[in-house]
Amino acid sequence: MIIVKKSSSVKADVVGIAKNTTIQWLIDGNDGAQNFFMRLFTVEPEGHSPSHSHDWEHEVFILKGEGKMVTAEKEIPFEARDAVFVPSNEQHQFVNTGDKTLEFLCMIPKK
Repeated sequence: MIIVKKSSSVKADVVGIAKNTTIQWLIDGNDGAQNFFMRLFTVEPEGHSPSHSHDWEHEVFILKGEGKMVTAEKEIPFEARDAVFVPSNEQHQFVNTGDKTLEFLCMIPKK
């Protein structure tokens, strides 16, 4: 069954060890997704995701705003309409470097 839902109807949860960041699980197992989940992150100015790594890759699409990806080795700037690939076990953190809200979609495999 095909599902269409408004992102505004999906609860935004605070990301615990981040700063000024929320997550919305737009598509997940409750929707019947069997392989991939889609999440929407909103990062306010001066906010960031936690610095972390995990056993799965994910693909990210920057919807609006600007920021940088902080890795163990370097910082990589990004802006709206950029695509980001994060390999498994790679240390990473998304940081909002602008004065406007940063929003990005993040797709991960079902765990």
